[in-house]
Amino acid sequence: MQALPGFRDFLPDDCAARNYIFARWREVARRYGFVEWDGPILEPTELYTKKSGAEIVDQLFNFTDKGEREVALRPELTPTLARVIAAHEREFKKPLKWFSIGRFFRHEKQQRGRLREHFQLNCDIVGEVSPSADGELIAVCIDVLRSFGLTAADFVIRISSRAAWESFLQEKRGLQGYASGQLQHLLSVVDKMERQPDVKTNEQLARFDVTAVDVRQWIAEWNQKIFEKNSVAGNTALALLHTTLHEYLLPRGLLDYIAVDFGIVRGLAYYTDVVFEAFDRSSKLRALAGGGRYDGLVSQLSDGASKMPAVGFAMGDVVLGELINETSAASEQMQKAIETAGKIDIYIVIAKEERRADALAHVQTLRDKDYRVDYPFTSEKVARQFQTAEQLSARLAVLFGDEWPQVAVKDLTTGEQQLISNQELLAYLARSLSLSS
Repeated sequence: MQALPGFRDFLPDDCAARNYIFARWREVARRYGFVEWDGPILEPTELYTKKSGAEIVDQLFNFTDKGEREVALRPELTPTLARVIAAHEREFKKPLKWFSIGRFFRHEKQQRGRLREHFQLNCDIVGEVSPSADGELIAVCIDVLRSFGLTAADFVIRISSRAAWESFLQEKRGLQGYASGQLQHLLSVVDKMERQPDVKTNEQLARFDVTAVDVRQWIAEWNQKIFEKNSVAGNTALALLHTTLHEYLLPRGLLDYIAVDFGIVRGLAYYTDVVFEAFDRSSKLRALAGGGRYDGLVSQLSDGASKMPAVGFAMGDVVLGELINETSAASEQMQKAIETAGKIDIYIVIAKEERRADALAHVQTLRDKDYRVDYPFTSEKVARQFQTAEQLSARLAVLFGDEWPQVAVKDLTTGEQQLISNQELLAYLARSLSLSS
């Protein structure tokens, strides 16, 4: 039997790598003052169709449960967040700064950087309309990636504005008066332009009487306009994006990680203004992360009961892991973490079986002190036990044998060995491990 297509087994080193990624995610999120939360892995299918339409069902692992309810394994967290906020927003002081690390599922064709299940970091700020929240989220995304040893030479955050696109397109000949749903269709085509041939893009754009060449020209114009003060002053959406960049990211010294790119529009309909995606500089991989402002989603999922501004992003573990493995400094950093995860502090060598009870008493005492300790379950030759200690990368070996009530402590790094009274053992081990850490 094998794992299902698009699903993964996590062997010990794989699990260590996953835990390393989770630890960096949590560390940075908490450093920014975010608190952790989570939601159920199973939700009503309606939660996703209400947000994205019936076509989303083709991408879901959905079924009818034993209570005759239509349910789906979660493909993303934002709808759950909106549902939870709509139900509980009065219980919390705004703005909320929440993060979550969870497992997600999409029933789609697996390819490089995309599987049918993955883990994902979500960071969201809810209840803050100021562009300072957008700047904060982008800064979190940058610092998360930097925490893995990645630099501005390795990744870039491409930033855009959905609101600027919509106001711009309404002014173009042939687009005046189009409904928001039609504009959303156009933006969904723009979102896929770089991933499909121009022939197909032109077919999808025909209803708007524009071509892929036209759209690329608009993108180039807008990318330039963001740096022209007069253009920014005359456009509210551009002014907000300009503020995010120059008032909330420039002072942090983070603009080296930013590129304005109006080709970024994000395919999901609920985004309302600033959007961004993180990419490797070589453009070999899929997006590392993506997000933006979604001011209307909480209201949509609460039938208008709660009008709550929000901004957030998500980062998956699959593409991130590929970039880490392809970047030497980041790969070395992760490999050290994997090796450390498999190490123990002390291996107890039982040379005489009549000393096993004394050895186990010390094993328990040392573990109570938070040392990582292992020992042989059954009688083994001493040489075999030392071999096991080295395979486990133990720093010290403690031998219980004929010398009792003394024990032999061997430093497996230097090879030095000393006899220590068993009453002094704990203090001696504490000093030795402190000096070698």
